[in-house]
Amino acid sequence: MKYDFDEITDRRNTGAMKWNVGEDELPMWVADMDFQTAPEIIEGLNQRVSHGIYGYTELNEQWYEAYRAWWQKRHGFEIQKEWLLFCTGVVPAISSIVRKMTTPAENVVAMTPVYNIFFNSILNNGRNVLENRLVLKEGNYEIDFEDLEKKLADPQTSMLLLCNPHNPVGKIWDRDTLERIGEICWKHHVLVLSDEIHCDLTAPGTEYIPFASVSEKCRKNSITCVAPTKAFNLAGLQTAAVIVPDENIRYKVNRGLNTDEVAEPNILAAIAPAAAFEKGEPWLDELREYLFENRRYAENFITDQIEGIRPVSADATYLLWLDCRGLLGNSSELCRFLRAYTGLILSDGREYRDGGGFLRMNLACPRARLEDGLKRLVSGVREYQRWIVERC
Repeated sequence: MKYDFDEITDRRNTGAMKWNVGEDELPMWVADMDFQTAPEIIEGLNQRVSHGIYGYTELNEQWYEAYRAWWQKRHGFEIQKEWLLFCTGVVPAISSIVRKMTTPAENVVAMTPVYNIFFNSILNNGRNVLENRLVLKEGNYEIDFEDLEKKLADPQTSMLLLCNPHNPVGKIWDRDTLERIGEICWKHHVLVLSDEIHCDLTAPGTEYIPFASVSEKCRKNSITCVAPTKAFNLAGLQTAAVIVPDENIRYKVNRGLNTDEVAEPNILAAIAPAAAFEKGEPWLDELREYLFENRRYAENFITDQIEGIRPVSADATYLLWLDCRGLLGNSSELCRFLRAYTGLILSDGREYRDGGGFLRMNLACPRARLEDGLKRLVSGVREYQRWIVERC
């Protein structure tokens, strides 16, 4: 490999939210990576920083073309320049779009378990969450379409918040599934808001399908949020794009983003996407290889070493979804116990409305750090099981 993903970078005392933890604690929860971004991106940012003047910034043609060229080359989706709107992040975009495109007390459907901030974006804006619970069959998540249509048909339902690929389960929705979702939403006049921020973090040789690329109905009835921040570890730069093919919907979304003051870039937010998409491809390809070697290593380790936990197979994201329902006790208690006993910090599946029994583990770190986390997981689970038995 040209790039060294085994290098350990100390992130403590840098203001990193993930690493604002105790000295002996190991955070493997929030979805950012412990790898430095591509050297080519760092070089591009350094060149701009060295200029020394950091005034108000506008997007230039390079920003638009970088997105368009990347989605055409990597994902086979031709995006028109006018479809693209800047936003300071996918979460601000989702919240703004929920506010602008729905009204208070309307329903927004989400397929659970799903990224927990979706619930904040819906509930904090006075809308209702309708859960379409995914079904886990033989280690694979599927959509309950009968339940989905029932909830989309509710006259109070105005939006479906789709996650593609799906966080936290790592599912890539296939074309037939996406088309079926699009048809049902079109039938019931429900707008699709698709979060596709994890789209570039797929297994080598496996690609995701943009929702808006599937059919004319999907294109006309959708808003898609994308960014280079997950794939290139740039979340702190506050940069994203919103793809809105339909002119009327785009006008409303644009007004919402500007009203909420999340439509203007800082200097680095304007530069980073172009640097990533124009020069970061070789780094990303090697990163994906490394991440999925980490996934294989973790899945095999857990399967061999821990009875009662089953890793859920996934083709996307660097997040490992752990089915802990075979253990004694409950996963929320286990999550707290792991941190107290071993210092390992994982995400409690209840945050994603999993129904109980799951944990989420971030695998995006050097192998030595992953090995440390897995050893802590083994010792913590064993001690937790002994503690549960002693309480009985």
